[in-house]
This record gives sequence, C-alpha cells and structure tokens, in this order.
Amino acid sequence: MTTFFRTPRTLLLAAALGVAAFAASPVHAAAPMAKVSAPGYFRMMLGDFEVTALSDGTTELPVNKLLKTAPAKVDKALAKVFLASPVETSFNAYLINTGSKLVLVDSGAGGLFGPNLGKLVANLKASGYQPEQVDEIYITHLHPDHVGGIAKDGAAAFANAVVRADKRDADFWLSQANMEKAPADAKGFFQGAVASLKPYIDAKRFQPFEGDAELVPGVKSTSTYGHTAGHTSYVVESRGQKLVLVGDLIHVGAVQFDDPTVTIAFDSDEKAALAQRLKTFSAAAKDGTWVGASHLQFPGIGHVRSAGKSYQWVPVNYTQVR
Repeated sequence: MTTFFRTPRTLLLAAALGVAAFAASPVHAAAPMAKVSAPGYFRMMLGDFEVTALSDGTTELPVNKLLKTAPAKVDKALAKVFLASPVETSFNAYLINTGSKLVLVDSGAGGLFGPNLGKLVANLKASGYQPEQVDEIYITHLHPDHVGGIAKDGAAAFANAVVRADKRDADFWLSQANMEKAPADAKGFFQGAVASLKPYIDAKRFQPFEGDAELVPGVKSTSTYGHTAGHTSYVVESRGQKLVLVGDLIHVGAVQFDDPTVTIAFDSDEKAALAQRLKTFSAAAKDGTWVGASHLQFPGIGHVRSAGKSYQWVPVNYTQVR
C-alpha cells in the first residue's frame, strides 16, 4: 500500500487549487421564492370513516369591524395571538367517505367571494378524489362562500351529486320576493344562491330536508338556526366517535372562544346564533366531541374545552392516515 504524506508545500498547493476551482465555478443568483403552499387538504380517521378537510383558500376580513363588540376589544384579543385585523381567514369544507357514500359538507365560494378563494375542487383532486365521485353535498347555509363552489359557468361542478340543504334556508335565499326586498349590498347573496343551485334544481338533484334528519347512515343534520334562517350543522358518527361540522357558528377563534357572546354582522338573528353557539360548545366540551368549523384556521378541526364562561380551542394533532 502506498502512503502519501502531506507536507506544508503540498497542503499549500492543494489550498491554492481549491481556491482556483472555487473561483472558476459559476456564481448562482438567489433562488426565486416559490410562494405556493402544499395542496390544502388534511386527512384523519373517525372510526371507520375517512374525513378530509379541504381548503377553499383564505381571504382577509376586517373582523374588528364585523364582530359586534368594541373594535379595541377585538384588536386586544387578536394581539394576544399575534394577529391583527384584517385577519387572513380560512374557508374550509369537509369530505366524508363512509365506505359506501362520499359526502361533501359545504363547497367553498367558487367565484362568488374574492380572488383568493375557489380552490376547493383543485384541492379535492390533489387529495385523491374527483368531483364526479361525490355522491351527496350538504350545505350548512346558502351564503356564497358555502354554496358557490357547487357550480361553475352555469354548470354543475359535481356531475353526479345530489345537493341538500335545510328547506328554511332554501325558501329564504331562493325567494325572488326576498331578493327584491333586500338591501342593495345583500342582493348578491340571493343571486349567488340561485345561480349555484340552478343546475341541480333543473336536473332534479336538489333535495331540501326539514329539520333534524339522518341523510345517509352515519351523517345527520341538526338545526342550528340563527346565523341564517335555516343554518344547519352536520353530525358525523362512526364506532362511537363523533364530529360536529358547525358551519358558521364561529368565525374568529381568537375572540369568540374567550367571549362566546360576541356575534358577527353576518348573523341574521344574533340572539339565536349566540344561543346555538353556546349550546353546541357546551355539548362538545362535555362529550369530547370533535368540532369542524368553516372559518377557523385550516383545517378547522379540534376539540372545545370549557374554561368557566369561556372556551379553549385544542386543534387536532397532525396525523398521517395509514
């Protein structure tokens, strides 16, 4: 075996060659910022059911103006969690695979609510599903950011799905008379609901229900009227595990968990919306039920824990479904 000894002279030569090689190598500019997040979906198991949270995107909301309390109080609560108004707010929907049915709860905004939304279908595909596989779509209420995603350019975005919502909400938002009486800045809500549901109504695939009902085995509606005339939550149960999808019972966790009496300007009946929030949170805290909310930070799934007259939000632990 030949052994090479490094003398000071050889070390200096090697160093010189290294510097020369470094100087001769091309200089690269800084890599451009990608500015694209990973696909917006999160998956967990609920008993035998697979639950996939889907992001429709985010948009900034001036919550210190929308929440019905002193703006300074909102700003102070936001500052505690390192936020400020306007808050980048999540818009979430939930896909439930029961093993026999594929059920989508809410559909995002489509093109009805700002340029940063309308990502639900792309994220559904990224999660491993196709729109035509969805059997049923349950809408918590017919505000544009919940119903707008079911249609695109006048056609059904989910070719084989039946769409269901509470009859009270449908009767209100699909009413021409109500639209004509509505303030100018609210007419778009009615127009959005009508345009989104039209392809399903024409195809006889819109089937309103009344009140509490089992819609498919393991998924039932429960009336939480107040935010809108027919606002509905959906209860998903499998093998003793329960998830309540509460729609818009809460919008700003940093404020409304600490003080659940704070309502929002979007509530059509503030008193009723408040009562439903308190009732739902109390039951979820007592039973340890999972909660999924449309506007809490994505994926919007977690537990509610009682803390006197307040509540604490415990987000779901990140998990990989195997």
